Amino acid sequence: MAGSPRRTAGRRLQLPLLCLLLQGATAILFAVFVRYNHETDAALWHWRNHSNADNEFYFRYPSFQDVHTMIFVGFGFLMVFLQRYGFSSVGFTFLLAAFALQWSTLVQGFFHSFHGGHIHVGVERAALASSPLSPSPSQPPSMINADFCAGAVLISFGAILGKTGPAQLLLMALLEVVLFGLNEFVLLSLLGVKDAGGSMTIHTFGAYFGLVLSRVLYRPQLEKSKHRQGSIYHSDLFAMIGTIFLWIFWPSFNSAPTTLGDGQHRTALNTYYSLTASTLSTFALSALVGRDGRLDMVHVQNAALAGGVVVGTSAEMMLTPFGALVAGFLAGTVSTLGYKFFTPILESKLKIQDTCGVHNLHGMPGVLGALLGVLVAGLATHEAYGDGLESVFPLLAKGQRSATSQAMHQLFGLFVTLIFASVGGSLGGLLLRLPFLDSPPDSQCYEDQIYWEVPGEHEDLAQGPLRAEEPETRA
Repeated sequence: MAGSPRRTAGRRLQLPLLCLLLQGATAILFAVFVRYNHETDAALWHWRNHSNADNEFYFRYPSFQDVHTMIFVGFGFLMVFLQRYGFSSVGFTFLLAAFALQWSTLVQGFFHSFHGGHIHVGVERAALASSPLSPSPSQPPSMINADFCAGAVLISFGAILGKTGPAQLLLMALLEVVLFGLNEFVLLSLLGVKDAGGSMTIHTFGAYFGLVLSRVLYRPQLEKSKHRQGSIYHSDLFAMIGTIFLWIFWPSFNSAPTTLGDGQHRTALNTYYSLTASTLSTFALSALVGRDGRLDMVHVQNAALAGGVVVGTSAEMMLTPFGALVAGFLAGTVSTLGYKFFTPILESKLKIQDTCGVHNLHGMPGVLGALLGVLVAGLATHEAYGDGLESVFPLLAKGQRSATSQAMHQLFGLFVTLIFASVGGSLGGLLLRLPFLDSPPDSQCYEDQIYWEVPGEHEDLAQGPLRAEEPETRA
């Protein structure tokens, strides 16, 4: 059902105009400010007489490919569990990520390194001179870091999945990318926090931004779409494709921005073992709390990935393989119990309608990961890290901080992230509630037909036509 003529006309114009406006604005900003970095520029690269084999592309692009696949395939398919929202889950993931990659390149460039009047881009950040305010070298944006920012946006998208229109989602991304870049700059550049895999900057920020946003957009009459909120056999099967892609490539996600050599190797190894442990704990707890001892596919699709989230901060540290297993097992346990017991409380008591359960997969494991980083940083010693201390904790190696001080900075970084996410989610909710923005009414949430041409949409009589629109609450 297309809806009223007025709503249909608004829907026809809002998304095209907003896409063209945002693309035009970013194109102009790219023309003025964005340039190739020295690894990409033909004149600069050959002027320094480098061997082509030394180009950063050959070391970083494999990791970038894995991260890129996670963003577009992993996140996209993980959210197709809704029985009537598969097109929107994958399609809007595609749209949001494509915009976020461009916008975050600009935002991260302005925050991290506006050098010589330009932003210099490449596949990975290359350190420049230290800034007076920063305890570490300033770094320009990269393809990998833009994907990380897109990941945070998609995590927030998961909290409001099915309840917002594409124009609203683009405006959410417009605001969230700015706050993501600001939060990342404060943590990594000003506070000297270590968070390679983004337990704080990506998962905690994205989850609580989305949860607060969902609270502001609360729909008291969402029960009218309750019959579409569940999954069916093949939608859960497709969602498992996203899970498997994310699970396989998560070691690359956490290790992509780390120092080449032992740091990157250690990060991938710790993530690898943590994911295996979270998978076993998920299966164990799901059967334990499930009806008649049966497994719940929702738990397996999501909680099995919590091991990758929980070691995002500490994976490049000397966590040890045993520590990675313990962390992963704990994260899988907490995440599974969250889906079983805490998600209903969020909606009934706190009025937070968390469609994908991002609080259980990204929120709680992200906070646990940040706290684990506090613990492991506080235990760092010269004896444990040797000469490698400089690559993991440069301020400790230089004698500018003690391990306890680094741990306190890590803890403060978590607090700062929660503040940025909460304030940002509140502002985003107010922005998305503007009355002229198109969003589905309560009786038509979680439905592809509102925004997509669905093949054979009239063949499945069991689904029934969309009900006529009636006065309802809006996002």
